[in-house]
Amino acid sequence: MLYSLVTLPIIAALGTPLAWLLARREFRGKPVLDALLLLPLLTPPLALGILLASFYGPYSAAGTVLGRIGLVLTNTAPAFILAQVYGAMPYYVVTARAAFEGVPRELEEIALTLGKERWQVFLEVSLKLARLGLGAGLALAWVRALGEFGIVLIIAYFPHGIPVQLWVNLQDIGLEAVYPLLWLFFLVAMPLPLWFGIISRRRGIF
Repeated sequence: MLYSLVTLPIIAALGTPLAWLLARREFRGKPVLDALLLLPLLTPPLALGILLASFYGPYSAAGTVLGRIGLVLTNTAPAFILAQVYGAMPYYVVTARAAFEGVPRELEEIALTLGKERWQVFLEVSLKLARLGLGAGLALAWVRALGEFGIVLIIAYFPHGIPVQLWVNLQDIGLEAVYPLLWLFFLVAMPLPLWFGIISRRRGIF
């Protein structure tokens, strides 16, 4: 749960500008970026874990270089966070992109004619008008990060996340050992999406 709280700001910091870029700009290589974004959504998580292990693992070229500076991306806290970011960020970016695309361009152009800089237009117009969709995307990413199993199982088996621990308990002890963690997962994961669901029906709060 703590690692997920670290993962969420990383997803927001990296995913929000990326979503805005995809929604508002045309550039060379955009189809490739779209494909890379969809890859985690279309590929089985176990396969993604194997791909990441092949690229960042201790016996890979990148893993060897990272190991020399003390950064090990298998069975460590950074590996766990990397797995969560890679598994959850595409869900946030897709949702945030749709939210930015829903902001009328005319309002952004009016702000520019009033002397606002582009970064001011982004913060004061685009971000504010898209915030409900961005919040929903973060809620979705939160649940996805907490529930990540396939990628975590391959590259960050230790420390055990809740889904991996559920699997271990089921294998080693039996079904009765699963329910406490299952209820814990629901109690932690569900409030944020439910809250944003209520907010989406009562837009006046924002």
